[in-house]
Amino acid sequence: MTTSSNSTDIYAEFRQQVNMTASELEQWLATAESKSVGQDAGDGESIGHKSGQHIIAILHKKKADLTSADEAHMHKVHAYISRHLAQGPHADKEHSRWRYSLMNWGHDPLKK
Repeated sequence: MTTSSNSTDIYAEFRQQVNMTASELEQWLATAESKSVGQDAGDGESIGHKSGQHIIAILHKKKADLTSADEAHMHKVHAYISRHLAQGPHADKEHSRWRYSLMNWGHDPLKK
C-alpha cells in the first residue's frame, strides 16, 4: 500500500469503523441472517457478503502488504458504513436488516 497521507487516513478510518475481528466476521458470514440481507451481486451472493470476505482478507494482512485493490475496498467500506450508520432504525436495532447489512461490512453497531 502506498504511504500517502490519504492512504494512512483511509486505513485509520477503516480500522476504526470495522469493529469486528476477522474471526467474528467469518462466523457472522456463515449465518442465515448474514445471507438474508443485501443486494444480489448477480451470482446469488450479496454485494455486502462479498465485501465481508474481502474485509476478512484485509484484516489478515499487514498494513505494508495491502494492495491498491485493498485500499479501494477500504474506501468503499468506509463510505458504506458512514452512509448506513446515518439511516438506522429507531426500534429493534438488534434484529434489524440494517444491523445485519452493516455486520456484513464488518461493523456491528451494537458492539461497544
